[in-house]
Amino acid sequence: MKKYILPLILLTIYSTSNAQQEGQTITFPNQSSVITTAVPFMLIAPDARSAGMGDMGVATSVDAYSQQWNSAKYAFSEAKSGIAVSYTPYLSKLVNDISVGYLTYFNRINEQSAFGFSFKYFGLGEIEIRPDEFSQPTIEKPNEFTVDVSYSLRLAQQFSMAVALRYLRSDLRIQAVDANAQAAGSFGVDISGFYQSEEQAYDSFNGRTRLGFAIQNLGPKIKYDDGGRENFLPTNLRLGGGFDFIFDEYNKLAVTAEVTKLLVPTPPLFGFVDTNGDGAQTNDDPATPDINEAEQTIITQGQSTDVSFLSGVFQSFGDAPGGFSEELKEFTWALGAEYLYQDSFAFRAGYFNESDDKGARKFFALGAGFKYTTINIDLSYLFSASQIQSPLENTLRFSLSFNFGEGEYREY
Repeated sequence: MKKYILPLILLTIYSTSNAQQEGQTITFPNQSSVITTAVPFMLIAPDARSAGMGDMGVATSVDAYSQQWNSAKYAFSEAKSGIAVSYTPYLSKLVNDISVGYLTYFNRINEQSAFGFSFKYFGLGEIEIRPDEFSQPTIEKPNEFTVDVSYSLRLAQQFSMAVALRYLRSDLRIQAVDANAQAAGSFGVDISGFYQSEEQAYDSFNGRTRLGFAIQNLGPKIKYDDGGRENFLPTNLRLGGGFDFIFDEYNKLAVTAEVTKLLVPTPPLFGFVDTNGDGAQTNDDPATPDINEAEQTIITQGQSTDVSFLSGVFQSFGDAPGGFSEELKEFTWALGAEYLYQDSFAFRAGYFNESDDKGARKFFALGAGFKYTTINIDLSYLFSASQIQSPLENTLRFSLSFNFGEGEYREY
């Protein structure tokens, strides 16, 4: 009897493994896990000061451009009001008519509150449409823009919060190609907070701590036509902290760190159930009755992205196909420093890092700033540190701001 036991065991093992192989789920290879959203220009740093420190601003000291990063900082402004404008060439190595423009204004109402307004415009230049070589060209100018208004309130001596409401419009569809093309629009909300400690004395310097957070672009998905695909807004979470080294009344050094995560679902991985064990997707597989229809595939890892924008926010913390390790890769981080001399000259440097699997944006940045009475001029320059070049590589950014009523409020 014993001589039959071993063959029976081997036969059982073979049958079980063969059944598992015939029913195994196969994932399609070479699928990207990079998260994409509509209107990504909303995440471009519009001002040279933030760009010079590695695209950060949620926990840096207050300036006129705080509306882009953390409008709660306006409640700590020492100036009564301010206005600023900036210009950023985009893809300057390829074309010369794509750019980002930014205009912002803020006003500190009283000791406890302030409001801000901003307008951001992304122009994609001129596109000539010619039906044939004999026709006159039709000129199209696709563009996108946002309009924001914010209100910040001091909830404690060292802490403030703000709410910003944003309208966005994306006009990228070309009517000369599609007569039914129309612009798409949506709304977004920012919720932010900022903490700034009192100046404290240490052995050889004074210091001040800064902390900030912001949930940005929280709003409904956007689509360009009634039957089109809905796209998530670039909802994101920013967390940051910094410390000011105040060596004397002339010399200050501010060091800041920031992490950011898109609060948008991660694309799942797709595949099929290989029922006959041939390793190929065929009509014999019940999950794919028609192999020519992509919608017949199934999700093998991750979760469906067909959810509301609010569900997508919560889902974004635990839906990566690669598990917790992949979730960590979805955080970008930046380190920046700013040296100030007599509050008139500034030198800045920063580094930005994104995982290779999530976009591979890595770059160094340098910047400088000059202040004369109420005028602030800022410049920045970006150096790519990745094999994937940045659209802003070797681009000089320029910002100009004016502060009115400087010193009307004392915070330090």
